[in-house]
Amino acid sequence: MAKDNLTAVLHGIEDLRLEQVPIPEIADNEVLLAMDSVGICGSDVHYLAHGRIGDFVLTKPMIIGHESAGVVAKLGKKVTTLKVGDRVAIEPGVPCRTCDQCKLGKYNLCPGMVFCATPPYDGNLTRYYKHAADFCFKLPDHVTMEEGALLEPLSVGVHACKRAEVTLGSKVLILGAGPIGLVTLMAAQAMGASEILITDLVQQRLDVAKELGATHTLLLKREQTAEETAVLVQKTMGCQPDKSIDCCGAESSARLAIFATRSGGIVVVVGMGAAEVKLPLINALAREVDIRGVFRYCNDYAAALAFVASGKVNVKRLVTHHFDIKDTAKAFETSRKGLGGAIKVMIHVQPRDTNNPRKF
Repeated sequence: MAKDNLTAVLHGIEDLRLEQVPIPEIADNEVLLAMDSVGICGSDVHYLAHGRIGDFVLTKPMIIGHESAGVVAKLGKKVTTLKVGDRVAIEPGVPCRTCDQCKLGKYNLCPGMVFCATPPYDGNLTRYYKHAADFCFKLPDHVTMEEGALLEPLSVGVHACKRAEVTLGSKVLILGAGPIGLVTLMAAQAMGASEILITDLVQQRLDVAKELGATHTLLLKREQTAEETAVLVQKTMGCQPDKSIDCCGAESSARLAIFATRSGGIVVVVGMGAAEVKLPLINALAREVDIRGVFRYCNDYAAALAFVASGKVNVKRLVTHHFDIKDTAKAFETSRKGLGGAIKVMIHVQPRDTNNPRKF
């Protein structure tokens, strides 16, 4: 087996280095993966810029990356569900499987969760990475490795729509047309929403959302109040949405979600911003508007894969930039600054054959 295990290691704020690290030894229930494609997530950029997200603080060097797909290179002794050569998408959070939350089926809330690139655990922007076999999802031949990597953000959108109880005929408001807003849009469509309005401060993002199938878009202005914007939402849709999903994390967007949603509806907050925010809680209570949180995803990867494999969801459109792992610094700069209209930046990990270079 090759000894080259080039890896992107975050040492601290603004200190991301490419290093050679040992190829990991696998346990009986794990597989060794030759990583192929790793997308850059906003959380990866946040750790680079700030060294922490909430209570998760970088205290030692950490391998970055968690939106990923790879090829099985070696099997643990007890692995029977995969074989060497299988192409897999990697669900990056592995729970304990035995606590109350896990047994209730809410393993995303497991206190013992080991999640890629969340301190103190390493991620998988590396050429060789080990992972629990039961959290690897075999890809059909017609699904690309890039699509496999994008099952991670798509699963967030699927989980958000499940929490919002999106179903046939739902009228959905999505706040924010960044990557998570766009995958939530695609998930809502696939789950039967009849009307979807998506908002943003940037027209270019709304143009992409329209291309992906949003029935309405609304360009916001920073000076507008949430109450004023809620009136515009109703005017644009011709009704109040029964589900609103905030993919921004700004206080203003959470306020808008509450004011805009019809009485008896559901508000789901996906984006995480300040630790404490001011919300019109009495307005929500008096109108029985449910406010629900989203933390990653849970039992959603299979659905995300089914949507992509069936052609109901086209995540390929989200990938705007491609980089070799050797150009990781440039890839992060592109994602961080949104250069060239960047939506999703994909890093290709394995060395290219000079006689048959990959086209990206």
